[in-house]
Amino acid sequence: MRKSSLELEPDSAGQERPLNAPLRMAFDYTRSVGPTIGAFVNGLRAHRVVGVRGSDGRVHVPPAEYDPVTAEPLTDFVEVSPVGTVQSWTWMAEPIEGQPLDRPFAWALIKLDGADTSLLHAVDVASPDEMSTGMRVHIRWADETVGHIKDIASFAPGEGDGTTTAAAPSDAEPVTIMTTPVDMMYTHTASAEESYYLRGLVEGKILGGRTDANGKVYVPPRGANPTDGIPTKEQIELSDRGTVTTFCIVNVPFLGQRIKPPYVAAYILLDGADIAIQHLILDIDAADVRMGLRVEAVWRPREERGYTLESISHFRPTGEPDAEYDTYKQHL
Repeated sequence: MRKSSLELEPDSAGQERPLNAPLRMAFDYTRSVGPTIGAFVNGLRAHRVVGVRGSDGRVHVPPAEYDPVTAEPLTDFVEVSPVGTVQSWTWMAEPIEGQPLDRPFAWALIKLDGADTSLLHAVDVASPDEMSTGMRVHIRWADETVGHIKDIASFAPGEGDGTTTAAAPSDAEPVTIMTTPVDMMYTHTASAEESYYLRGLVEGKILGGRTDANGKVYVPPRGANPTDGIPTKEQIELSDRGTVTTFCIVNVPFLGQRIKPPYVAAYILLDGADIAIQHLILDIDAADVRMGLRVEAVWRPREERGYTLESISHFRPTGEPDAEYDTYKQHL
């Protein structure tokens, strides 16, 4: 192993500039509603707002599954009014995908008449000048209710005039399963250590970090040695060969899977490193993968690499004799 000569792009002040990138995490969360959430969503489908009374007499909307005072299950369901009072609010000037309205609106905590807790939802007004704490609002129901919080399309100012859309038939099958999409977008700014590690992958190098000549080598590098807190200021270029320490044979297919099972995900202790990385082991029958197997990185072509460990397609056997157990037993 040797020190890296990788040069990072400087900013206007000549300092190394960390990498950053937009990231999106999205998945559908499916759960059984149970008796408490079930009472709430089935009530919404019928244009009714259902809460639950706690041991202290307070009515919780949405209903809590367990009493916040006694921690006992709550079963005393109470219907409350579709009209309520804004307790606090904030303006959403630029709505994002999946929110209740596609135009500017207010997020508000609304205490419905008959409830003692507040419900968070959207209030459909044209400008923040139309919003105020203490204002009265009413539910605007969705055109079609299905048993979901989205059955409340939004709230509107005032007491309402009593007009409503058609509710689901009273003899409809109860909602027992609910799927909610979860979608989070954010910008990740890498640390200086992550940045030189990711830039190294683009160049076909695996870079680690250590505190000094006697320190342990961490890959991916960390800002400091976790055992003593000393900064890992020295960059180390590691071999792209290593030893399989532990592994898992993946036999179960799942959504989005890009490799046909069975295949192996393994921890690989790169030569010169003091911590293993995880990657795929291919070009060998899954049944033949074993602890101590010597492997090497298979790099993607330069034009296909990015700031990601996927710049390495996978690891494959080198053909060398297996490593002795004593050389990796401290890294299992």
